[in-house]
Amino acid sequence: VQLVESGGGLVQPGGSLRLSCAASGFTFRRSVMSWFRQAPGKEREIVAGIRWSGGFPYYRDSVKGRFTIYRDNAKNTVHLQMNSLKPEDTAVYYCAADEDGGIVPMRRAEYNYWGQGTQVTVSL
Repeated sequence: VQLVESGGGLVQPGGSLRLSCAASGFTFRRSVMSWFRQAPGKEREIVAGIRWSGGFPYYRDSVKGRFTIYRDNAKNTVHLQMNSLKPEDTAVYYCAADEDGGIVPMRRAEYNYWGQGTQVTVSL
């Protein structure tokens, strides 16, 4: 099983980044896919999640209207488009998969697989 994130980097406040996660080794099309983030000294928190069908995406309140999660089941990829970035969005972003499908789990323990993370830094 592999989840490989890409797309992180340094961006100024107000800028945009698109994170991508390429998945292999499990049944991607039936899995819930989510993005988490972890800032230094803080707990890892869910940012956005999407069901296998692509419907009913979840977003944490602080990113609603700025971030969009979407997936391509034909390519086994999930993406996070991040616009209007703020310094408080600075964190390591992780891709995670829940093979059980269904609704988007909020708890880390419910996810089967994790990527290695990609750093996003929002700063002048």
